[in-house]
Amino acid sequence: MNILYLLIPLALLILGAAVWAFFWAVGSGQFDDLDTPAMRILLDDDEKPPTDEQP
Repeated sequence: MNILYLLIPLALLILGAAVWAFFWAVGSGQFDDLDTPAMRILLDDDEKPPTDEQP
């Protein structure tokens, strides 16, 4: 039963850190554009990858 005196404040501290991290991420623009990174993989590259061969 005494362990609850440690676990409840610890859980509240972790919850507070998670809420702070969420609001920090929203404020810094982490969730502004959710579609472009998923679509970027479908775009073709216009340039050929560089080769190590010397002309």
